[in-house]
Formats: sequence, structure tokens, C-alpha cells
Amino acid sequence: MSNVYDEPMRRALSLALMGEGQTGRNPIVGAVILNSAGHVIAEGFHAGKDHAEVVAIKSLATIPANSTIIVTLEPCNHTGKTGPCTQAIIDAGISRVVYAVNDPNPVAAGGAQRLNDEGIEVISGVLEMESRFANRAWLNVVEKKRPLFIWKIAASIDGKTAAADGTSKWITSESSRAYVSNLRRNSDAILVGTGTVLADNPSLVPHDELEVPNPLRVVLGEREIPKDSLVFDSRAELLHIQSRDFIALIDGLLEKGIKQVLVEAGSELGTAMLSAGLIDEMMLFQAPTLLGSGTNFIGDLGITSLDNRLKLEILEHKQIGPDLFTHLKVGI
Repeated sequence: MSNVYDEPMRRALSLALMGEGQTGRNPIVGAVILNSAGHVIAEGFHAGKDHAEVVAIKSLATIPANSTIIVTLEPCNHTGKTGPCTQAIIDAGISRVVYAVNDPNPVAAGGAQRLNDEGIEVISGVLEMESRFANRAWLNVVEKKRPLFIWKIAASIDGKTAAADGTSKWITSESSRAYVSNLRRNSDAILVGTGTVLADNPSLVPHDELEVPNPLRVVLGEREIPKDSLVFDSRAELLHIQSRDFIALIDGLLEKGIKQVLVEAGSELGTAMLSAGLIDEMMLFQAPTLLGSGTNFIGDLGITSLDNRLKLEILEHKQIGPDLFTHLKVGI
């Protein structure tokens, strides 16, 4: 059933996504303020400093009477690097708060109750599923105690990531590579195995040349990496987990405040992470070409019967340039 607040919440969600890759350990959040007639008079999103609600409030000289703030996440009720958003809303004289997702973080939760106690009307659950999906990386850390892992795969239509002679650049198109650059920018870290570094010498940075910090580069594996490898250059920090221990990997990522990891690993590491239940989503780019022989993007999962097959949910399917793109959720 549609809600009068659906459209402004969709706008708040689009604003929240503008903060992807910029919020560190914190969630992405968008906010809009409506006047008493229901018109949007202010907007804000969290980009690493002030929270979305505060950005929107500060953009107005005065807050009109009977205003409503629409937020994608329950306003926080604690003091961290900034003060509680609940207090900013109370001080602004806002009459109504509409939010999508309850804050599961026990440190910051309780915002709705605090606002209710101050006589502010609170409405929750508007576009909750959409908002949970947008903030799924942060929610994954809070609820599962590990980052969200998204495996990016570039392959031929028959699932090969390299030809029989080992050549792999470039299977997919420039359009797909530009799309991947944006995926890198919206991630907190990019993960490969030592085999990928030794074979391809990737830079693991977005190719947009924006003047913002690049995602953390992460290499997992026991082998030494040549000191002249591109992952050692000054464009981004490198974390080398010199083992095959996934617990050490997760601990290292959490220590760095990483929420979302774009896995650009080859078949061996990707299959191992999938088998260990660590791959949450897959983004498959397929070029309209056939190789027949070569390297499969996926290895042996130990599945011998259709009854035991790994089920996937298609989240999105579209054409990017000449290539097919499929975004999949693992383990539905």
C-alpha cells in the first residue's frame, strides 16, 4: 500500500546513496525536510561529517512550524564524533519524524523513544525493505559482525575469465570497466588474492581520478608480493593478510572499519569464499563471446546433485554496452 511519505523517502534514499564509500564505519543516511504543505524545503546526506538530519537542518535559516523530517534510518541518540541527531531535531522544533529502518546498533538506538518523549510524532517502517537494501553493508557489520562481500566477475558468455593461453584483458567492454570503476568507488575495500597480483599486477583503484581517498586495497595469501607491484603505490593504502585465514581477514577488515568489500579475486579465492559462506552477492559481467576452453570463473563447490545446488536470487539484470550484467544475491 502506498504511503504519503513514500516519494520523499525515495528522495531521501537517493540522497543516502550519494554518500556511498564516504561514511567510514557509519551507515549511509539521507534526509529531507517537508513543510506543512508537504513540499521539500531541505535535503541532506551523510558524507563522513555531519549526519544527514543535521545537514538538512543547517541548510535552513529557520524551520517552519509543523515541519516533517524524512530519514532513511532511525535518528541516532548518542554522542560520538557529533552530537545526537535526536537533539538536533528537538532543538529545530520539527513536529514529525518519519524513518525507514530501526537502528540495530545498541549504542545509537533509542532515538524514536527519545523523540516520542519530547512530544514529537514518530512514524517508522516507511520503505523499510528498500532502505535496508541500500544500507545492507552497514547492517551486515552490525548484525553478522563481518563486512558485506560482493564478488565481481568478468567472463565470457560461457563463464570463462581467461583463454586457454592465460590471456584475459579485456574480456568485457570499456562500458563494463567504467561501471566497475564506479563499484570500486562505492566500496570501502577491494580484495584480491596474491595469485591475481602476481598474474595481472592490478592497481585496484577507481579510474575516475576524483580527489577523494581511494578504497583500501586488500591482498589475501601467503606468497610475497614484489615491491614494485602497483598495489604498493601511493594511490591507496594496502592491507596484506599474509595467510589464507578468513577469520584473520575479517578481523583485519573490521579493525579498519570496512563495511563493503568488492572481491575481484579469481576462481580459487572466489570459490573458497563462496564455499565458506562469505560471498553475499555476485556481480557478473558477461561479454557476448565464446571461448570454449580456458579458466572457469567458478571452481568445484562439492555439489553433486541438483538438490544441493546453490540458489541465487537475481537482484538486477541489464545490458551494459555490449555486455550482460547480472547482480545476484547468494543463498536465498
